[in-house]
Amino acid sequence: MAKIGVQAMMLKDSFGEIGVFDTLRAVRDIGYRAVEVSQLPMTPENVDQLEQAQDELGIEMAALSAMLAMPAGMPGESLTTDFDKIVADCERLNATYLRIGMLPFDAMASLEKVLDFCDATEQVAERLADHGIRLYYHNHHIEFAKYDGKYLLDIIADRSPSVGLEVDVHWVARGGLDPVRTLQKYGERVAMVHLKDYRIGQLAPDAFAALSRGDFAAFQAAFAGVVQFAEVGEGNLDFAAIIPEAVRIGARYLFVEQDDLYGRTPLECLQTSYDNLVALGFGELFRPQELGAG
Repeated sequence: MAKIGVQAMMLKDSFGEIGVFDTLRAVRDIGYRAVEVSQLPMTPENVDQLEQAQDELGIEMAALSAMLAMPAGMPGESLTTDFDKIVADCERLNATYLRIGMLPFDAMASLEKVLDFCDATEQVAERLADHGIRLYYHNHHIEFAKYDGKYLLDIIADRSPSVGLEVDVHWVARGGLDPVRTLQKYGERVAMVHLKDYRIGQLAPDAFAALSRGDFAAFQAAFAGVVQFAEVGEGNLDFAAIIPEAVRIGARYLFVEQDDLYGRTPLECLQTSYDNLVALGFGELFRPQELGAG
């Protein structure tokens, strides 16, 4: 059965303020029991705390994150330079899923560069498979640009057959597609889904103040900015249809994520998403193993 968890990108500030273990304990207390680790330096200390949270709190490290290669000048690990270390972290934390969060910035420059990325990723995916680890690719909206009438995400999927897909329903909607039909399309290729809502906010008074003083550029920027991320159930996406379809196609993990919190804390946003998902009837997806044991 699928399990609803948390995409840890939301927690990066809390990780820095109170530590990994205490943050995950607060997440567990809300009701989440699975985490997709992301934007967390995998230092010995942090990996120790992840393992402690797994052992003492019963939180599953469902997936880890990695980049194929680090951009020049940026610190961090990559599958190109730190393959053995990343595999060791996966094995220590019992994570059999590893995901790449986005296209490298330089690969966005041309289709040729995307194809180079696909070929290199396919090779890495085959190496990871030898260790029992499956590699996945997470979409944004840019993958729904068309090249000769074909979506870039389809090109990536076809060129890298050993790489699974992690479908982010918010970015699917921003790309102009229907999340349910997109899940149907990719089917068993999808093991992980990001539950991220999409709302249209209201223009703030500052926008109209800018308009009154003739600052049309500021007004237009505010107008474009009304497209917002949202707590699950607080926006316009139809999760009553999305989640059953994700379960039907065999997705293993559904991760709650919110890129911008608009002044709220991560735990407040995660609590709202949790409450809304339970109200929608998906409470059993937070702890399916416990219900099955009864």
